[in-house]
Amino acid sequence: MYSINGNDISLTRGDSLSMKINIIQDGAAYTPAEGDVIRFAMKHRYTDSDANVLINKTVPHDTMTLAIEPSDTKDLKMGTTYVYDVQITTADGDVYTFIKGKFTLTEEVL
Repeated sequence: MYSINGNDISLTRGDSLSMKINIIQDGAAYTPAEGDVIRFAMKHRYTDSDANVLINKTVPHDTMTLAIEPSDTKDLKMGTTYVYDVQITTADGDVYTFIKGKFTLTEEVL
């Protein structure tokens, strides 16, 4: 099970998450162009190096849906709050972080 409060996500460790990603630019929805790459990354702290990324996912253009699989979190510590961001790298090479938040893994029974 998961819940979203603002930009903060809470997910039961080992569960699936499927979440639509929206990009708003100048008050309007942005449709990714050919060559744009949208990436989700999660770490313990924002200051951790890129080598310490715990989850790194590319969001497909056609669905704009972030998919976290059970295997992505099954070995991570329950009851821990991580940080994440979502950014777009445009075909021109510009990088824009458009979502930042906390990602909490809650306890599972099984």
